[in-house]
This record gives sequence, structure tokens and C-alpha cells, in this order.
Amino acid sequence: VRWMMYWIVFALFMATETLTDLFISWFPFYYEVKMAFIIWLLCPYTRGASLIYRKVVHPTLSSKEKEIDTYIIRIRERSYETVVHFGKRGFNMAAAAAVQAATKSQGALAGRLRSFSMQDLRSIPDEA
Repeated sequence: VRWMMYWIVFALFMATETLTDLFISWFPFYYEVKMAFIIWLLCPYTRGASLIYRKVVHPTLSSKEKEIDTYIIRIRERSYETVVHFGKRGFNMAAAAAVQAATKSQGALAGRLRSFSMQDLRSIPDEA
């Protein structure tokens, strides 16, 4: 549980830090403070990640639980529709490409088949 709390808080910190890094990275001792914060989160004596998780993350997630569940259900429905839509488009594009290739190469295929003599065609073994 302790590691779960740490990784959740660390992931939220990294997502926030990625967005704000350009604006605050020029502050003096920014990287030192960042490193000290990460050590504070990780340290078993301070239990910084547990503190932040219990005071900030868990209450926020608990209060928004119904909204999060509704959003997940909506995304799941939309993702199925999106996969079906793109699957149909992919099959249609593949079929069109196959038809186009067949029509373009029809003359070449017919010429290739005409180049075989009946003796050549009889020598091909029949497979059941």
C-alpha cells in the first residue's frame, strides 16, 4: 500500500512537473528542491507520499468517484465504436486496394497464364 501511494503521488507530481517545468525550472535551486521533494516522498521516516495521498489525493478521488465511473463507462462505449469505425474503414480500404490491384494487373496476369502451355498446366500436381 505504501508503494502504491508513492507511485500515485509520484505520477501526479511528474505529470504536473512536466507541464510546469518550462515556467519554473529557471528558479534558483529548482532541481535541488525537486530532488529533496522526491526524497521526502520516498523516505520511510517522513512518509511524505502517504501524507499527500491521504490528505489530498484520496479525498479528491473519493468526492469525484461517480463522475470518474461515468467517464470511464462513456470512454469504454466510445472506444468500442471507434474500433468498429476504423476497422470498417480499414477493411474498405484493403478491399479497394485489392480490387484496384486486380484490375491493374489483370492484363499481366492473363498474359502470364497464356504463356503456360497445356503441358505445363498438366504437370502441376492436383491437391485435394
